[in-house]
Amino acid sequence: MRVALVGLGAIGLGAHLPALLRHPFVDVVQLVDPDAGRRETAAATGVPAAAELDPAGVDGVVLATPPWVTPELAVRYAEAGLFVLAEKPVATSVDAARIYDRLDGEQRRRVQVGLTYRHDPAIRQLKTWIDDGTLGTPVLVRAHIYDEAYDPANPEHTALITRTLEHGSPVVHEGAHIFDWLAYLLGAPTLHDAWSGATRPGLPAPNLVGARLGYPGGHRALVEFGWFTAALPRCELTFLGDRGLATLDGFTFDLRLSTADGDREVRFPGDRTTRCFDLQVQRFVELYDGTRKTGVPSLDDGIAALRTAQLVAGRAG
Repeated sequence: MRVALVGLGAIGLGAHLPALLRHPFVDVVQLVDPDAGRRETAAATGVPAAAELDPAGVDGVVLATPPWVTPELAVRYAEAGLFVLAEKPVATSVDAARIYDRLDGEQRRRVQVGLTYRHDPAIRQLKTWIDDGTLGTPVLVRAHIYDEAYDPANPEHTALITRTLEHGSPVVHEGAHIFDWLAYLLGAPTLHDAWSGATRPGLPAPNLVGARLGYPGGHRALVEFGWFTAALPRCELTFLGDRGLATLDGFTFDLRLSTADGDREVRFPGDRTTRCFDLQVQRFVELYDGTRKTGVPSLDDGIAALRTAQLVAGRAG
């Protein structure tokens, strides 16, 4: 599969490109970024770099681009007949995502959304424990998603997060992952209430957001998202039922299960980033070679997660 990587920022060069280069059936043929400095940094890879994509000789494209740029590019390349792996979120709002309505069924099925960590075996293990009653039912999920610490000594990171907040609160960006996991694990959500707040004046959007959601079968979720404070609470998800408690470390994806039979830990080989990005590329190749008939996660999955995040952001105010 001949693949081009569009977007040579930290996630593009630091995670997507290494995973693409590791896959035995992927040939990275182009690197694309409008920023000359980033193209120069990427020159060490030996892969040709350009300001714009030349679709000739390309089977698929990975979009490691900001969510306010991604929709137009994803539609353009899907309409050109390419397979598209688009970083989450697929847009900054449901209105912005309406551009995907231009795609026909065949074009749409060739879009895979970069909800990367859905691929982790820890998520599948949690689904098994929920579905087989290991935890009891219903379960109460508490998700504390805190990332992107504020460090005034790092002006580049500060500028990046400030610009990102101009396009929505953390729930829009981090919520893409969490609401996708919860939909996969529990079903379609109902939003009960939400809140938001800013820890200091002058921020483009609230940097703390939370919500209470219900799911089929009586499952409930209490979610919190936070960015841009000097110190951050522990990032983790807990799943509590009458029979047990499962805890997912938000960074390592190590699992801990506590039941009447005792406690046990479940760890998976390798680090979470390498594991998940490799699995993501594998599924992209399977979409290309016909093993999979649609992207996993699909464009519909990505838009559903975005819709939930937007509902939370709107209710939170």
